[in-house]
This record gives sequence, C-alpha cells and structure tokens, in this order.
Amino acid sequence: MSGDRFRLEVKERELLGSPETRRLRKQGLIPGVLYGKTAARAIVIEERALRAALNTDSGLHAVLDVVVEGQPTAHPSILKDYQRHPVRGHVSHVDLQEVRLDKPIHAVIQVHLIGTEDAPGVREGGVLSQPATTINVEALPMEIPESIEVDVSAMEMGDTLRLEDVAKQEGVTFLDDPHEVVIATVAAPMREEDLEAATDEAAAEGLGDGDEAPEGAADEAAEGDGEGEGDDAAAGADGEPGSTDS
Repeated sequence: MSGDRFRLEVKERELLGSPETRRLRKQGLIPGVLYGKTAARAIVIEERALRAALNTDSGLHAVLDVVVEGQPTAHPSILKDYQRHPVRGHVSHVDLQEVRLDKPIHAVIQVHLIGTEDAPGVREGGVLSQPATTINVEALPMEIPESIEVDVSAMEMGDTLRLEDVAKQEGVTFLDDPHEVVIATVAAPMREEDLEAATDEAAAEGLGDGDEAPEGAADEAAEGDGEGEGDDAAAGADGEPGSTDS
C-alpha cells in the first residue's frame, strides 16, 4: 500500500515561456504547475527535491505536501503528469494536483506478474503473455498502491487469468471491466508446420491483388464510351437543342 508523504518546497515563478524554462533547467530547477482547488499557479522545484519525493516506496503515487515559499500552509498533492527529455530522459516538467485526503481519487497503477517461471504451462514450453500491464483504480490518496502483484505460478497451458481472478485489496476499487481485462495467458507455442500453414494462407490471400478485370468489363466500358455521341452532334454550339431546316 501507499502511505508515504513527503514535504516538497516550491517557489512561484512569474516569468513564463521557453527561454525561461531552459534557463531554469540549466540551474537544476524543474518548472511545473500546481493545480489547486480554485486556481492553478506556475511553480519551480529543485530537481533533487523532486527526485527524492518520487523515489519513496510509493513511487509516483506518493502524497506530496507542497509548501509554496512564503506561505505557511501545505497543499496535499499528487503527481498528475510529467514530461521527460526525449534524449536524456530526465523529468523536464511536472503537473501537481492538490487533493483532499478524505476523498477517493482515480489512478493508473502497474501490474507486475510473479511466479512466471514456476507456472506449469511455462515449464511445459508454453508462452506467457501479459495483455494488460496497467489497471485503473480508485482509492483514498494515502491508499493508492504503487503497483499490484499477480501470482501466475499456478497457470496451466491454455489458462487465461482475468482481472476478476485477482484478489481484491482493502480500500482499493478496480474500475476496469473485471471480465474483459485479461491480465495473463499461457498459450502453446506455434508448431513449425502451423507457422508455415499460416504463412501460406497469408500469401494466398494476397494473390487477389492485381487480378484482371472480369470478362466482358472492357466491352461494357467501350460501349459506354460511344453512348450519347449522336445527341452531342445534334446539339447546337451553345448547347441548345439542335434544329434542322425544313
């Protein structure tokens, strides 16, 4: 379970725009936005302080007691969103959301499989797959788990484990469809002859591309090209109905 709280001191920033954010990052500061209960404010955070806050056991779901410089009141908040540098990978911007500790919130958490090597189906050569790597949950901010562990050590060949098979956690509500969300499957490996058959079938389906037009289609097109030629000849130069001398 979660439960970690971390005091995070921030400063308000007045200058906005790309040049200013680049200057801040060079100084080891991370720009961000604190979304309060009534308004949003631009803030800046020391990179080391943010890293320490998000490296607790609760990870990205820790409750942050955000203290704005010069203000005595702490704002219980969670990490709403963040951006990473596309090359270096470090956090370049954060969005923090102020929350009420007595009101449930929505979160997306990771699903970790344990006991994969002990599953009988895997030991027999089966292929273990994990279609769903995250699930949506609802809980109080202090009860949001960093992740959930799902034991697959008893899965046999051909088994399917769904969200409805996962043990419930106290204080945490799963929001996804329990039957539709598949957590793990163990399937028999495809035999070489089956793989060849599937390849041949796919190749056969592609043979239809570039086929000649159905027999007679060319003749129909030729006949259509000649239709209306007499009518055009009988029409006047301005497109009015043609006339003949009596």
